[in-house]
Amino acid sequence: MIRHKTRKVVVGGVGIGGNNPVRVQSMCNTKTEDVEATIKQIKQLEEAGCELVRVAVPNFRAVEALPEIRKNISIPLIADIHYDYRLALASIPYVDKLRINPGTLGSKDKIRAIVERAKQYKVAIRVGINTGSLERRVKARLKNNVDTMLASVAENIRLLERLGFEDIIVALKSSDVVETIEAYRRFSKQYDYPLHLGLTEAGLGLSGAIRSAIAIGVLLSEGIGDTIRVSLTGNPVEEVRAAYDILSALKLREYGAVLVSCPTCSRCSVDLLRIVKEVKQHISSIKKPIKIAIMGCEVNGPGEAKEADVGLAFSHSKGFLFKHGKIIQRVEQSEAIPALIRLIDNTLNSS
Repeated sequence: MIRHKTRKVVVGGVGIGGNNPVRVQSMCNTKTEDVEATIKQIKQLEEAGCELVRVAVPNFRAVEALPEIRKNISIPLIADIHYDYRLALASIPYVDKLRINPGTLGSKDKIRAIVERAKQYKVAIRVGINTGSLERRVKARLKNNVDTMLASVAENIRLLERLGFEDIIVALKSSDVVETIEAYRRFSKQYDYPLHLGLTEAGLGLSGAIRSAIAIGVLLSEGIGDTIRVSLTGNPVEEVRAAYDILSALKLREYGAVLVSCPTCSRCSVDLLRIVKEVKQHISSIKKPIKIAIMGCEVNGPGEAKEADVGLAFSHSKGFLFKHGKIIQRVEQSEAIPALIRLIDNTLNSS
């Protein structure tokens, strides 16, 4: 697919936009002032493939934690600022990017002060517009959420540009999938600033991931978007995994193992769910791209799973290992999982 051409913004050495791949980011749900817990979670996110991480800065105790956090992590650190612009001013020396929401910061003078300090430290700014906290003045004039978001972001971009600041990334988030898609589509026709895609308040688990996948996936399929966050209630590591699943499905990035399996039917003679869960646990830490298929009967595998690098299919009491659709070994059902895991490991080691 042809991606919408955007300008490049560098955040702590990581390029966003331009010819860079779509970046994956997440946000900690620890108390930022709990330095040990926050560093631990960021390292877990790094291990999962997260490329930028955001932390909330709701008070000055959180600001004081930033230098130690930044010193102990390997990916760019982003400060999430609301309400008190002084928190932004205090955070800037210790972070690589700020996320500000004009709807919660107040006067333009406060934004000017933030921009001038960001210029001094070469810190990028994400202008994050959110339907839950739109600027009242703009909202009173424009009742439609999408129109209000676009008017607000246009006004704030003009302000930043007048101040000579162009290291700008933009987000236009709603909890409504259709609103989110429309806002990003319209913005991308007018500007070349890199876009951070996401659905705010997506929800829990599967339902949240589905809502995010629709909004983010539709936009990415149209070439719109330079960095993504899949906002989910729960462990943020799952956000990173979901993000890579979306990118992999669209063939935008390959990272880690992709596991596909059949939904099962009366032909299946094994406990496929148990087998899939066990294999999934083993492959969760794999970083190299590999596609694995586990099929419950001879109809689905190996023929219908021939695009997989490796796979396992069952027929009655026997298991069949295959590579790219060709059967390479027959195994007893009791040995099927260890045999598949060995095949996965050998394939990765030889690649």
